[in-house]
Amino acid sequence: MSNSSSITQFLLLAFTDTRELQLLHFWLFLGIYLAALLGNGLIITTIACDQHLHTPMYFFLLNLALLDLGSISITVPKSMANSLWDTRVISFAGCAAQVFFVCFLFGAEYSLLTIMSYDRYVAICKPLHYGTLLGSRACVHMAAAAWATGFLSALLHAANTFSLPLCKGNALDQFFCEIPQILKLSCSHSYFREAGLLVVTVCLGFGCFVFIVLSYVQILRAVLRIPSEQGRHKAFATCLPHLAVVSLFLSTGMFAHLKPPSISSPSLDLVVSGLYALVPPAVNPLIYSMRKQELKESIRKVISWVFVNTDHLSITVHK
Repeated sequence: MSNSSSITQFLLLAFTDTRELQLLHFWLFLGIYLAALLGNGLIITTIACDQHLHTPMYFFLLNLALLDLGSISITVPKSMANSLWDTRVISFAGCAAQVFFVCFLFGAEYSLLTIMSYDRYVAICKPLHYGTLLGSRACVHMAAAAWATGFLSALLHAANTFSLPLCKGNALDQFFCEIPQILKLSCSHSYFREAGLLVVTVCLGFGCFVFIVLSYVQILRAVLRIPSEQGRHKAFATCLPHLAVVSLFLSTGMFAHLKPPSISSPSLDLVVSGLYALVPPAVNPLIYSMRKQELKESIRKVISWVFVNTDHLSITVHK
């Protein structure tokens, strides 16, 4: 028996004990991480630099890219380091920081995706009021509300979780620290307070889900009333990237946490958690850049500018 005051570190679940597979895991995660850094970094740089993209939709997309960069940076580097150095250890403070930032960034991202559905609703269903309802000040306030919601939720969950006595060791069945795994280590009679907070969070999350669904029901009705087929296709095409990102975010997260216990196993839990922690941040930039022609063109300009200036710098150095 132990309690949380005597625990100075946790043991994360390793993907494998074989050294060759550990190195394979390191290189695989490194490739995914670099792809996420490159994709989200390009979107942030392009939107920040291109005046034509200073619109509400791209402002929210910039915030989404920032959140994706943060969420993958919280979990992946530590797992890569553990595989490279053949260890499972994470400090108590490091685990608490992971729990806080995972809750913060994922909560803020879900709130932001809900706001982005409102942006699409106003753009298609109330186009004449778009500039009024989604002015620059309103967009900043909504984005700040999304970040603040994630921060407040994370603060409550992290403080509540790590105030519980831990009586069942320090080994976590996950490659990063998350609340459900830490609750498994708490005394059986002591986690009801955090469980209640989780229920409240799930209810709020369900409310956001209902809002997104209702927004798209209204969008679909408005699109079907557009007389020309080309107009319908163009209107729905602006919603498709957001719809794909929401579906990816919710499907991976829900399957990871709501799958039946009968099919649960440590290896499956590890793979599924890897999907929801890695895939959305790495794939979201690809979804948006493929479907948004103006974003694609702006990214090409940024890449061309970088290569041209690199060539000029190289020529100057050689001279």
